[in-house]
Amino acid sequence: MNIAQKLISKHLIDGKMEIGAEIALKIDQTLTQDATGTMAYLQFEAMKIKKVKTKLSVSYIDHNTLQSGFENADDHKFLQTIAAKYGIVFSPAGNGICHQVHLERFGEPGASLIGADSHTPTAGALCMLAFGAGGLDIAAAMAGAPFYITMPKIVRVNLKGALKGWASSKDIILEILRLLTVKGGRGAIFEFSGEGVKTLSVPQRAVITNMGAELGATTSLFPSDEITKDFLTRQGRQHTWLQIEADSDAHYDEEITVDLASLEPLISLPHSPDNVKKAKEVRGIKVDQVCIGSCTNSSLSDMLLISEVLKGKRINKNVSFTVSPGSRQVLSMLSSIGALTPIIESGARLLECACGPCIGMGQSPKSAGISVRTFNRSFEGRSGTKDALVYLASPQTAIATALSGEICCPNEYFGGDAPKIALSNKFYIDDNQFIMPAADSGKIEIIRGPNIKPLPNFEPLPDNLTLPVVLKTADNITTDHIIPAGSKVLPFRSNLPKISEFTFGAIDKDFVERAKSAKSSIIIGGENYGQGSSREHAAMAVRFLGIRIILVKSFARIHLANLINFGILPLTFENVADYDLVNLNDILVFENLAGSLKGNIPLYAKTPKGAISLKYDLTERQKDIVFAGGFLNTMRN
Repeated sequence: MNIAQKLISKHLIDGKMEIGAEIALKIDQTLTQDATGTMAYLQFEAMKIKKVKTKLSVSYIDHNTLQSGFENADDHKFLQTIAAKYGIVFSPAGNGICHQVHLERFGEPGASLIGADSHTPTAGALCMLAFGAGGLDIAAAMAGAPFYITMPKIVRVNLKGALKGWASSKDIILEILRLLTVKGGRGAIFEFSGEGVKTLSVPQRAVITNMGAELGATTSLFPSDEITKDFLTRQGRQHTWLQIEADSDAHYDEEITVDLASLEPLISLPHSPDNVKKAKEVRGIKVDQVCIGSCTNSSLSDMLLISEVLKGKRINKNVSFTVSPGSRQVLSMLSSIGALTPIIESGARLLECACGPCIGMGQSPKSAGISVRTFNRSFEGRSGTKDALVYLASPQTAIATALSGEICCPNEYFGGDAPKIALSNKFYIDDNQFIMPAADSGKIEIIRGPNIKPLPNFEPLPDNLTLPVVLKTADNITTDHIIPAGSKVLPFRSNLPKISEFTFGAIDKDFVERAKSAKSSIIIGGENYGQGSSREHAAMAVRFLGIRIILVKSFARIHLANLINFGILPLTFENVADYDLVNLNDILVFENLAGSLKGNIPLYAKTPKGAISLKYDLTERQKDIVFAGGFLNTMRN
């Protein structure tokens, strides 16, 4: 077997490992972050379970750390008290970004992990079976339920040779995005192998598995080898190491090869991670801002590289330069060895160990500003500035750009090879920052601020529906388009009525009022609808506004699962050309929905231009959830 098959078979509760079949997996660990956690724990409470049933669940505060009002602070206290009561480890604000901290302190080779964040596959760098999911799926796993996915195909990524010059692991994943696009990983697990794997450290591997999410991949995996053991030993966790490699005769459904030695520094242009070119091809573009950090590139080795390069240098006077270490451990080690000094003296703005600018939580660029970031997403408006142009690059390319004041290739700017970074044999470890669950949880009072609103009750799906089209979208609509990130919106993640007011605001400012007036309606979409973040609010808010069906050319995996979980019927066009036959304000009629879906017979929608044929790729379990009005209703039943 390949590695993916070994890990899936180890955790398989139900189903067969056949491509396209639904499988149920036992989950060992869960993680949440504060932008998704409040709703996930409200849902967990509704399940009436006394304690989490996973081996480990961790609640991180890393997204909504900007406390410009009471809302975020109230959510943090709610999350801390609910963690204490239900047996969840709590990681407070300032402790670090969930994916970086989980890699350092909790990740275990061979274990399964689901997280209410689309970049949870970062843990695949430690050979964990790690999936991003909606908060309701996390709540169910904490309650002891299995996690359901469609069995993906397994794609072998053969890494040849070794990186040269100033090329980095960021350039490896950017090259794969260039080759396959943001839709190229749908329905697939990417398993990395070949001689090049042995040249990559765990933090370098984590950059690749993190941004595998931008391919739309189910998850990404590296073997657990001596390099994995070395990382865990430095973290004082060598006892968790387990060797896991593919069998010599392992079968893969597809294979691609990347020659590391031929890679040059790459850069992703606005507004999609797959819009990739060589950095030298876009040299000379003046920049206003450079940001280094995020869950993609905030490791100790990334920060030490930046420190080494910046010795005796000053950032270009026209560039605002920010640095965000990924964890308190990283920040402490930088401080203790004096590596912060060159960063600070260069003119950098040192930010806290949090997601920060990546989700528009501060440091928004100026109007029409150009920002080069070491992050994983560049969606329009995600930075907090609607007309900003965000480029994605490695720390190597970003620091050359920050020094020169314009996009440039570090091979050309610095010459030679990037400096070799030596790491301490033992990392600084202080787990006292984590708050462990209370021994006597019966005495814990859950503290709820006024911004935390109760969950609404969603009614079952009717058998017959007459629905106006309240929105028609183009291809590659992201969850950022549906519910924006940023400091103006994220504080309302625990307040569904309030956050729903922002739904599709970046696309159509009249959408909310139109949906409210219709009371019950449908959305029409294009290819890859719902790509990007795992935020289930993108499903919850549209359901709250009365959307009962979403009809598109194709769905992104996590958003599709979230729609089902909240009782929205996801349909696709049998003939994608029929997309052009449906327009805003058209009335669509659906009859005998239950009979059609449960009887597996053809389904049609009556439109002003005639009947169109529809597809529904749903299991019997998913059909039951949709018709019940959502997964929480089925759990209650």
